[in-house]
Amino acid sequence: MAFELPPLPYARDALVPYMSELTLDLHYGKHHQTYVTNLNNLTKETPLAAMTLDAVVRETAGDSARQGIFNNAAQVWNHTFYWNGMKKNGGGALPGALEARVKDTFGSVDALKEALVQAGITQFGSGWAWLVLDNGVLKVTKTGNADTPIAHGQYPLLTIDVWEHAYYVDYQNRRPDFLKAVLEHLVNWEFVAERLATGG
Repeated sequence: MAFELPPLPYARDALVPYMSELTLDLHYGKHHQTYVTNLNNLTKETPLAAMTLDAVVRETAGDSARQGIFNNAAQVWNHTFYWNGMKKNGGGALPGALEARVKDTFGSVDALKEALVQAGITQFGSGWAWLVLDNGVLKVTKTGNADTPIAHGQYPLLTIDVWEHAYYVDYQNRRPDFLKAVLEHLVNWEFVAERLATGG
């Protein structure tokens, strides 16, 4: 069975003005679709084609001979996860259990947001900023290029894409402004809370 581009959980104009419809058209409709197409071409008529996306990522992680497969599979996974971590009229207060865990770990919600912004700013070149569970502990981390926490035994709760194509149309080179806009106006804290309840 071929891998497919999952539908967005909202309309392409739902994140305006913090993320434009043009960005969604390019980022989701072109970049994300290309990773899906490439993955299907690379896994066609191989045992990987019958695996779940998560399994393909884990199976090919660290295998230099299958780096291209890993890159495309991980990017399909990362992007799908990224879209689900946002919503129209996002941001705002965190659900109670999540807020309690965040305050226990980081001291405050603002401290968590600042840690995510700093992870995104300091990721040199392309990559991702993440909130993960690592052996049951909340951590902010970052990965380069297509790398993903699921390849390292971590359980992702939230990610922000800091590849330039994620923000350049709307923010040009102002990556910090993009990160702050996602955290203040787009993040789907209910999704994060559900992930935490499932994984932690």
